[in-house]
Amino acid sequence: MLNVHNLTVSFAGEDLFSEITFKLEKGNRVGLVGKNGAGKSTLLKVISGDIENNGGTLALEKDVRIGFLRQDIDFVAGRTILEEAYQAFEEIVSLEKKINQINEELATRTDYESDYYTQLIHDLDEVTTRYELLGGYNYQGDTEKILQGLGFQREDFNKLTDTFSGGWRMRIELAKLLLQQNDILLLDEPTNHLDIESIIWLENFLKSYAGAIVLVSHDKMFLDNVTNRTIEISLGKIYDYKKPYSQYLVLREEIREKQLQSQKNQEKEIKAKEQLIEKFRAKANKASMAQSLIKQLDKVERIEVDMEDNAVMNVKFPISKQPGKIVVETEAVSKSYGDKHVLDNVNLMIERSAKIAFVGQNGQGKSTLAKMMVSEIDYSGSIKLGHNVEIGYFAQNQAEYLDGEKTLLETMEDAANDTNRMRVRDMLGAFLFGGDDVEKKVKVLSGGERNRLAICKMLLSPFNVLIMDEPTNHLDIASKNVLKKALQQFEGTLILVSHDRDFLQGLTDKVFGFKDKVIKEYLGDIDYFLEEHKLENLREAEKKTQVVVKKESKKEAYKLSRQQEKELKQLKNKLSKVEKTIADTEKKILEMDALLSDDYEKTAADPEFFKSYQAEKDNLDSLMDKWAELDEQVSSYA
Repeated sequence: MLNVHNLTVSFAGEDLFSEITFKLEKGNRVGLVGKNGAGKSTLLKVISGDIENNGGTLALEKDVRIGFLRQDIDFVAGRTILEEAYQAFEEIVSLEKKINQINEELATRTDYESDYYTQLIHDLDEVTTRYELLGGYNYQGDTEKILQGLGFQREDFNKLTDTFSGGWRMRIELAKLLLQQNDILLLDEPTNHLDIESIIWLENFLKSYAGAIVLVSHDKMFLDNVTNRTIEISLGKIYDYKKPYSQYLVLREEIREKQLQSQKNQEKEIKAKEQLIEKFRAKANKASMAQSLIKQLDKVERIEVDMEDNAVMNVKFPISKQPGKIVVETEAVSKSYGDKHVLDNVNLMIERSAKIAFVGQNGQGKSTLAKMMVSEIDYSGSIKLGHNVEIGYFAQNQAEYLDGEKTLLETMEDAANDTNRMRVRDMLGAFLFGGDDVEKKVKVLSGGERNRLAICKMLLSPFNVLIMDEPTNHLDIASKNVLKKALQQFEGTLILVSHDRDFLQGLTDKVFGFKDKVIKEYLGDIDYFLEEHKLENLREAEKKTQVVVKKESKKEAYKLSRQQEKELKQLKNKLSKVEKTIADTEKKILEMDALLSDDYEKTAADPEFFKSYQAEKDNLDSLMDKWAELDEQVSSYA
């Protein structure tokens, strides 16, 4: 599908990566990994054609379609969520308009015998055939299914995209890409704005994706669950193995150890030959042997060991002072945004040294409660901070508050005070911004580098309670591991809003689950929460089934008149017959779909086929309406 050969990309005269080569084939689900600034997003932009390379070639097979989820998106104002999602089906929507136009013209004309009328009928057949082939009768249902999988509610569909945050708009863009059925799918940090449930849904979707996927992600668990191949960009080179991320790490370490051993053995042999050369040079009768050994050494291909970029940031979160036993207490806290009620009558108590994860679907109030605790937004009820409590707060969009025109050094110095101003260079160095890097402007940093700078800046203020909202967004895996270790060693109180399951594992001892304006406490880590949550969903489904059963039994026990019982029995019989007819009709449509798929040319040549096909579709719609009407009548006897 795609052949990349000797690709080089440079910025300001320096190679970001040089002469990298790899092939992308159908069924490949590639995890593209590497440190922040290694060139992952740049490589995706080169493949998509957004930017040009400085050398090498990219060869695509004919008619291969590429879909790219970029970090920066721009929607047309005034569209609803559904209207924006339907942009994935440009040709289908265009054909739909043509069909409507032709039908309207046919309805108003009376010159049934004219050549123009015959041409209209012919055009309608052609357009309708193309429409069906492209899935015109299914695209609306497919769109709704994927939007719901990504966390949208049905009542959101007709709301304008302008009313949603950047994270939610990113989900719409992702939905469009998944609906387009591209041959190659390029995804740049797709999980950054998804909650855990949506991530799990996306994992299952991508596992069965027919084309090829190149995925930039720092979510280790997501990579392991989705990918079957890993390409790492490190120090301008790539390392390519047909393994998911965790297995790749083990394999690469084994290969590196073998390289080291082979290199040592080779060095021993070379040293032994060099000693012989020195020994033989002094003797005239051995000079030819010495020359022979020299020629042998010149031909030896020296074994190289894959270089490793082991530089990691050095993070510590010191506690400012010891707070009281209770650090945060809420009483009857509620929050609404207009007509949308997010939290209702929340009462909770957070004790000193607690490690808590806020988990739940987006829009359930996790970030809202965090902002309320630091008095960033208004609310009703009471939130009391305990004695000596000093809060350090890392917002989800903390990096956006950085001034792009300032240098890294200026950013830190402007936020420092007299006691820590002298330490800002050392602090930047600890976060991997050393030497001339401190003079870079913030606007040239990658997303992960900006997050690192934002965390570094946060450390300039004292705190003993740390509230972090999605701190791992854009951070590379090595940086996330360092951050996790620092948080595990933090002796203060930690409140963490995150969707990263691997990051949360073993980090918190309590989970607050946010759902339907209520917060439920789980005494355990994220794995315990997910298991309990799964069980609760199953119990909820069972509960709904039990409610239906109870209604049925109540209905049967209800004393109906003989006439009513007779009418109810007749309705149930009718309902049963309609259900059987629906099943038979759906089976016919599936069989006709199979005919189209197996031998389109032969099937399409039959002029009666599509008339019959459409008749079955219309019949199914009519039967569904009839079923809904009968079901409502049966329910009225309950």
